[in-house]
Amino acid sequence: MATIKEVARRAHVSVGTVSNVLSGSSTVAEELRKRVENAIRELNFQPNHAARSLKSRRSKTIGMIISDITNPFFPLVVRGAEIAAQKAGYVLNIFNTDDQLDREQQMFALLQTRRVDGVLAVVAPNPARDISHLSSTADAGIPIVCLDRVPPGYPVDAVVVNNRRGAAMCVRHLISLGHKLIGFVSGSLLLQTSLERYEGYKQSLLEAGLAVEPSLIREGDFRIESGYRLAKDLLLNHPRPTALFAVNGTMGLGALKAIDELGLKCPKDVALAVFDEVPSAEILRPHLTSVVQPAFEIGLKATELLLARIAGKMPSEHTVIVLEPELKVRESTLPSGA
Repeated sequence: MATIKEVARRAHVSVGTVSNVLSGSSTVAEELRKRVENAIRELNFQPNHAARSLKSRRSKTIGMIISDITNPFFPLVVRGAEIAAQKAGYVLNIFNTDDQLDREQQMFALLQTRRVDGVLAVVAPNPARDISHLSSTADAGIPIVCLDRVPPGYPVDAVVVNNRRGAAMCVRHLISLGHKLIGFVSGSLLLQTSLERYEGYKQSLLEAGLAVEPSLIREGDFRIESGYRLAKDLLLNHPRPTALFAVNGTMGLGALKAIDELGLKCPKDVALAVFDEVPSAEILRPHLTSVVQPAFEIGLKATELLLARIAGKMPSEHTVIVLEPELKVRESTLPSGA
């Protein structure tokens, strides 16, 4: 999809001249106007994109792209975003990609045509590191703030959690209880969140003088079924891990199902800790030890950051806000062999 900069290059004029043509300004010479109009036709450029980049009008809408709306972590993120948007008089339009990159690309293209004033995005795994949909949106003058995940190699405003520290706290807790064989149940390691949580896991093991065993690491897709399958595979290992660390709440629920199905007891036979709060945590038995993320605050602060960017109140440098998680120790962790 062509950008205003490409139109300017094709017509051999400035971006400002293209903007003036699109806004109907009478200050543009006829010859320059024709060159710009020809370039627009040749590139199939959508004029509304330029209108967004000029900030000459406001739609008072924000697009929010979520990777998996069924993940219990995200409703609180959306709620925080919704509160901040409503307070500023903005409407939040929410889209779900199911962690599919092609759907994410379609959503970005759609939001450009809908003339949103900004985009909040939880990006999908991106093996090819194709960020063209992000860069074309930014080139069209639409600010982007990423939540929870940051696309590798692309400078962008973001609000994230200190994943490495949260994972390290959790694994240190398991090690302090005597666990030496700790299974790692992960979502896609193509994502910065999983990779940082893996780095925290690895860091804690190495600090304790424990080896990082590839046989104790499993990679899936953040969903319950994946957590169940990967945990079950780990628990059939010999020797069996005495503890599992799952990188999100839904995978943790799947791991709990696997423990129960194999006739094991948590935490007596296998301790379980998760990154992220688990839905209905207070009625689950055992209560799960969790690294709790400030989900509501992530959505709230990301939207406030986006609104400040839309209003031109932010410096040109990209801003990354890092929030701290909290470890809540509950019944699902117990000293090894206890």
